[in-house]
Amino acid sequence: MRIARIQTATGPQHAVESGGIWHHIIDPFEGSLRYTGGATPHSEAMFLAPVRPAVVLGIGHNRTLNDHPLPIQAWHKSVHTVAGPGDAITAVRGQGTVNAEGELAVVIGRTAASLTVENALEHVLGYTCVNDVTNVDQNAVDERNFQGKSGVNYTPLGPWIETQLPDPEKVSIDVYVNGAAKAASGTFNLPSTVVDCLVYVTSWLTLEPGDVVMTGAPATVVPVEPGDRVDIVVEGIGTLSSLVA
Repeated sequence: MRIARIQTATGPQHAVESGGIWHHIIDPFEGSLRYTGGATPHSEAMFLAPVRPAVVLGIGHNRTLNDHPLPIQAWHKSVHTVAGPGDAITAVRGQGTVNAEGELAVVIGRTAASLTVENALEHVLGYTCVNDVTNVDQNAVDERNFQGKSGVNYTPLGPWIETQLPDPEKVSIDVYVNGAAKAASGTFNLPSTVVDCLVYVTSWLTLEPGDVVMTGAPATVVPVEPGDRVDIVVEGIGTLSSLVA
């Protein structure tokens, strides 16, 4: 099932897709979905970030060919950087290279604390595409990942949440810039698995419905310039497109 958040005449509205129509629902985190009776054709849907998380976490040291000696770690990314499909990424100028980073993002579905390998995925609502935009040269002077990851719209999410991804550990991730393929990899190349990430994070922090865990960029890091169009394609979910301003 695909769950989106779309703009309507009465404001943002969650919806589920069926037969090319987005049927409006009250709360995507309810056990039994309640429909409002409203609907939006796919051709008319204006997609927003599919959730408004209270917490966005990134996973450090989780990229292919990573030579960093530390084990899995997590860091907070400001929720004020979350953007929807098509929103312009405002590249911070004069602060070094700006990278797009294509990743799989996990959307938490119910309160998650001290998860185990056996039950971690039971607490997941679904998965979406994320672009963890980074001024990478700032990493050398700010190990907390604040400066390089705090730009306007530096966390595009979307275009929707897929709740029935067959295996999040075996999902391809491709990055295109201006239509040209620049990176091809997938979660199968992450040193720490999606489940590893959830177990680690919730051993320290309780997550709530709507929170987002970005699982890391498995060699899907591509430098971008103002004027570029970036497409993050995640198998089984869809394409997240953004322009760099």
